[in-house]
Amino acid sequence: MAKRKTKTPTLEELKKRAATVLSRLKRAYPKPSTALHHSSPLQLLVATILSAQCTDERVNMVTKELFKTYRTVDEYATTDPGVLEHAIHSTGFYRAKARNIINCCKVLLEKHKGNVPGTMGELIQLPGVGRKTANVVLGNVFGRAEGIVVDTHVKRLAERLRLSTKTDPEKIEQDLIQTIPRKDWIATGNLLIWHGRRVCHARKPKCPECSLNDICPSADIVISLPPPSPSQRKA
Repeated sequence: MAKRKTKTPTLEELKKRAATVLSRLKRAYPKPSTALHHSSPLQLLVATILSAQCTDERVNMVTKELFKTYRTVDEYATTDPGVLEHAIHSTGFYRAKARNIINCCKVLLEKHKGNVPGTMGELIQLPGVGRKTANVVLGNVFGRAEGIVVDTHVKRLAERLRLSTKTDPEKIEQDLIQTIPRKDWIATGNLLIWHGRRVCHARKPKCPECSLNDICPSADIVISLPPPSPSQRKA
Protein backbone atom coordinates (compact mmCIF):
# COMPACT_ATOMS: atom_id res chain seq x y z
CA MET A 1 0.00 0.00 0.00
CA ALA A 2 1.58 3.29 -1.07
CA LYS A 3 0.51 6.84 -0.60
CA ARG A 4 0.05 8.97 -3.70
CA LYS A 5 2.80 11.56 -4.12
CA THR A 6 1.63 15.12 -4.45
CA LYS A 7 2.98 18.54 -5.25
CA THR A 8 1.63 21.89 -4.20
CA PRO A 9 -1.28 22.61 -6.59
CA THR A 10 -1.89 25.97 -8.22
CA LEU A 11 -5.13 27.85 -7.62
CA GLU A 12 -6.40 26.80 -11.03
CA GLU A 13 -5.62 23.17 -10.28
CA LEU A 14 -7.46 23.47 -6.97
CA LYS A 15 -10.47 24.96 -8.74
CA LYS A 16 -10.47 22.10 -11.23
CA ARG A 17 -10.18 19.50 -8.48
CA ALA A 18 -12.94 21.13 -6.46
CA ALA A 19 -15.20 21.20 -9.51
CA THR A 20 -14.61 17.49 -10.11
CA VAL A 21 -15.22 16.67 -6.46
CA LEU A 22 -18.51 18.57 -6.40
CA SER A 23 -19.66 17.10 -9.71
CA ARG A 24 -19.19 13.55 -8.46
CA LEU A 25 -20.65 14.20 -5.03
CA LYS A 26 -23.74 15.82 -6.54
CA ARG A 27 -24.44 12.54 -8.32
CA ALA A 28 -23.85 10.55 -5.14
CA TYR A 29 -26.05 12.85 -3.04
CA PRO A 30 -28.58 14.43 -5.43
CA LYS A 31 -30.45 16.48 -2.82
CA PRO A 32 -27.88 17.61 -0.29
CA SER A 33 -29.32 19.28 2.77
CA THR A 34 -28.57 19.37 6.45
CA ALA A 35 -29.24 16.14 8.31
CA LEU A 36 -30.53 18.10 11.30
CA HIS A 37 -34.30 17.76 11.55
CA HIS A 38 -36.13 21.07 11.76
CA SER A 39 -39.27 22.84 10.60
CA SER A 40 -38.36 26.45 11.41
CA PRO A 41 -35.33 28.77 11.57
CA LEU A 42 -35.43 28.62 15.38
CA GLN A 43 -35.38 24.83 15.41
CA LEU A 44 -32.40 24.67 13.07
CA LEU A 45 -30.57 27.32 15.09
CA VAL A 46 -31.06 25.34 18.30
CA ALA A 47 -30.19 22.02 16.63
CA THR A 48 -26.98 23.43 15.18
CA ILE A 49 -25.90 24.80 18.56
CA LEU A 50 -26.52 21.33 20.00
CA SER A 51 -24.54 19.67 17.20
CA ALA A 52 -21.18 20.97 18.45
CA GLN A 53 -19.07 17.93 19.39
CA CYS A 54 -22.12 15.72 18.85
CA THR A 55 -23.46 13.60 16.01
CA ASP A 56 -26.46 14.73 14.01
CA GLU A 57 -28.14 11.44 14.82
CA ARG A 58 -27.92 12.12 18.54
CA VAL A 59 -29.11 15.69 18.10
CA ASN A 60 -32.14 14.49 16.14
CA MET A 61 -32.99 12.04 18.89
CA VAL A 62 -32.85 14.84 21.47
CA THR A 63 -34.71 17.47 19.45
CA LYS A 64 -37.54 15.06 18.65
CA GLU A 65 -38.73 15.57 22.23
CA LEU A 66 -37.14 18.97 22.84
CA PHE A 67 -39.12 20.64 20.06
CA LYS A 68 -42.36 19.34 21.58
CA THR A 69 -41.53 21.07 24.85
CA TYR A 70 -40.02 24.28 23.52
CA ARG A 71 -41.98 25.80 20.66
CA THR A 72 -41.13 29.50 20.87
CA VAL A 73 -38.19 31.79 21.50
CA ASP A 74 -39.84 32.97 24.71
CA GLU A 75 -40.09 29.43 26.06
CA TYR A 76 -36.34 28.93 25.62
CA ALA A 77 -35.49 32.38 27.00
CA THR A 78 -37.50 31.90 30.19
CA THR A 79 -36.86 28.23 30.90
CA ASP A 80 -35.09 26.99 34.00
CA PRO A 81 -31.49 26.23 32.96
CA GLY A 82 -31.49 22.95 34.88
CA VAL A 83 -34.56 21.72 33.04
CA LEU A 84 -33.03 22.49 29.64
CA GLU A 85 -29.70 20.97 30.69
CA HIS A 86 -31.48 17.73 31.57
CA ALA A 87 -33.30 17.69 28.22
CA ILE A 88 -30.10 18.10 26.18
CA HIS A 89 -27.72 16.24 28.51
CA SER A 90 -26.84 13.46 26.06
CA THR A 91 -25.51 15.91 23.44
CA GLY A 92 -22.53 16.71 25.67
CA PHE A 93 -21.33 20.08 27.01
CA TYR A 94 -24.93 20.50 28.08
CA ARG A 95 -24.37 23.33 30.55
CA ALA A 96 -22.63 25.55 27.99
CA LYS A 97 -25.16 24.64 25.30
CA ALA A 98 -28.13 25.35 27.56
CA ARG A 99 -26.61 28.68 28.55
CA ASN A 100 -25.99 29.61 24.92
CA ILE A 101 -29.49 28.64 23.80
CA ILE A 102 -31.14 30.60 26.61
CA ASN A 103 -28.97 33.69 26.12
CA CYS A 104 -29.30 33.46 22.34
CA CYS A 105 -33.09 33.47 22.61
CA LYS A 106 -33.01 36.38 25.05
CA VAL A 107 -31.09 38.39 22.44
CA LEU A 108 -33.54 37.32 19.73
CA LEU A 109 -36.35 38.76 21.87
CA GLU A 110 -34.47 41.94 22.78
CA LYS A 111 -33.01 42.81 19.37
CA HIS A 112 -34.86 40.84 16.69
CA LYS A 113 -38.49 40.74 17.88
CA GLY A 114 -38.16 37.01 18.48
CA ASN A 115 -37.11 36.23 14.91
CA VAL A 116 -33.95 34.50 13.72
CA PRO A 117 -32.05 37.10 11.65
CA GLY A 118 -31.06 36.31 8.09
CA THR A 119 -27.60 37.86 7.78
CA MET A 120 -24.15 36.67 8.80
CA GLY A 121 -23.39 39.87 10.68
CA GLU A 122 -26.47 39.56 12.87
CA LEU A 123 -26.23 35.82 13.46
CA ILE A 124 -22.63 35.78 14.67
CA GLN A 125 -23.53 38.38 17.29
CA LEU A 126 -25.82 35.85 18.98
CA PRO A 127 -24.44 33.91 21.98
CA GLY A 128 -23.12 30.51 20.95
CA VAL A 129 -23.29 31.26 17.23
CA GLY A 130 -20.16 31.24 15.08
CA ARG A 131 -19.70 31.17 11.32
CA LYS A 132 -20.43 27.45 11.06
CA THR A 133 -23.80 27.73 12.77
CA ALA A 134 -24.61 30.91 10.88
CA ASN A 135 -23.78 29.29 7.54
CA VAL A 136 -25.95 26.27 8.34
CA VAL A 137 -28.94 28.50 9.11
CA LEU A 138 -28.39 30.93 6.24
CA GLY A 139 -27.94 28.21 3.65
CA ASN A 140 -30.56 25.71 4.72
CA VAL A 141 -33.29 28.09 5.86
CA PHE A 142 -32.81 31.34 3.96
CA GLY A 143 -31.01 29.98 0.89
CA ARG A 144 -28.29 32.61 1.31
CA ALA A 145 -24.70 31.82 0.44
CA GLU A 146 -22.56 34.02 2.67
CA GLY A 147 -19.95 31.35 3.28
CA ILE A 148 -19.31 27.61 3.44
CA VAL A 149 -20.10 25.41 6.43
CA VAL A 150 -16.90 23.99 7.93
CA ASP A 151 -17.55 21.36 10.57
CA THR A 152 -15.37 18.39 11.52
CA HIS A 153 -16.34 16.47 8.37
CA VAL A 154 -15.64 19.38 6.01
CA LYS A 155 -12.38 20.12 7.79
CA ARG A 156 -11.26 16.50 7.41
CA LEU A 157 -12.22 16.22 3.74
CA ALA A 158 -10.74 19.59 2.82
CA GLU A 159 -7.45 18.40 4.28
CA ARG A 160 -7.53 14.96 2.65
CA LEU A 161 -8.48 16.38 -0.74
CA ARG A 162 -5.81 19.07 -0.31
CA LEU A 163 -8.36 21.80 -0.90
CA SER A 164 -6.85 23.54 2.11
CA THR A 165 -3.71 23.15 4.19
CA LYS A 166 -5.11 25.20 7.06
CA THR A 167 -6.36 23.85 10.39
CA ASP A 168 -8.48 26.79 11.55
CA PRO A 169 -12.10 26.42 10.32
CA GLU A 170 -12.42 30.06 9.25
CA LYS A 171 -9.18 29.87 7.25
CA ILE A 172 -10.33 26.62 5.66
CA GLU A 173 -13.58 28.34 4.73
CA GLN A 174 -11.66 31.17 3.05
CA ASP A 175 -9.60 28.66 1.04
CA LEU A 176 -12.77 26.89 -0.11
CA ILE A 177 -14.41 30.19 -1.02
CA GLN A 178 -11.47 30.97 -3.31
CA THR A 179 -11.77 27.69 -5.20
CA ILE A 180 -15.54 27.12 -5.33
CA PRO A 181 -18.10 29.29 -7.15
CA ARG A 182 -20.57 31.10 -4.89
CA LYS A 183 -23.50 29.24 -6.47
CA ASP A 184 -22.09 26.03 -4.95
CA TRP A 185 -21.25 27.32 -1.48
CA ILE A 186 -24.40 26.03 0.20
CA ALA A 187 -24.24 22.62 -1.44
CA THR A 188 -20.51 22.22 -0.75
CA GLY A 189 -20.86 22.02 3.01
CA ASN A 190 -23.77 19.58 2.84
CA LEU A 191 -22.08 17.39 0.21
CA LEU A 192 -18.80 17.11 2.09
CA ILE A 193 -20.64 16.41 5.34
CA TRP A 194 -22.67 13.60 3.79
CA HIS A 195 -19.57 12.09 2.17
CA GLY A 196 -17.64 12.36 5.40
CA ARG A 197 -20.44 10.65 7.27
CA ARG A 198 -20.97 7.82 4.78
CA VAL A 199 -17.57 7.17 3.15
CA CYS A 200 -14.64 9.32 4.26
CA HIS A 201 -14.72 8.38 7.92
CA ALA A 202 -12.21 9.84 10.34
CA ARG A 203 -10.57 6.58 11.41
CA LYS A 204 -11.33 4.11 8.65
CA PRO A 205 -12.17 5.88 5.37
CA LYS A 206 -13.67 3.62 2.73
CA CYS A 207 -11.15 4.58 0.06
CA PRO A 208 -11.70 1.50 -2.12
CA GLU A 209 -15.37 2.37 -2.67
CA CYS A 210 -14.93 6.13 -2.80
CA SER A 211 -15.82 7.80 -6.09
CA LEU A 212 -13.03 10.32 -5.46
CA ASN A 213 -10.18 7.87 -4.84
CA ASP A 214 -8.49 8.49 -8.19
CA ILE A 215 -8.21 12.25 -7.58
CA CYS A 216 -7.77 12.28 -3.80
CA PRO A 217 -4.13 12.91 -2.82
CA SER A 218 -4.71 11.05 0.45
CA ALA A 219 -6.20 7.87 -1.00
CA ASP A 220 -4.20 4.73 -0.38
CA ILE A 221 -3.54 2.91 -3.66
CA VAL A 222 -4.12 -0.83 -3.68
CA ILE A 223 -3.17 -2.28 -7.05
CA SER A 224 -5.78 -5.02 -6.94
CA LEU A 225 -8.63 -2.60 -6.42
CA PRO A 226 -10.74 -1.67 -9.44
CA PRO A 227 -10.91 2.04 -10.25
CA PRO A 228 -14.20 3.99 -9.92
CA SER A 229 -16.70 3.15 -12.61
CA PRO A 230 -17.04 5.48 -15.62
CA SER A 231 -20.36 6.78 -14.25
CA GLN A 232 -18.66 7.73 -10.99
CA ARG A 233 -15.74 9.43 -12.71
CA LYS A 234 -17.64 11.58 -15.16
CA ALA A 235 -17.18 15.19 -14.15
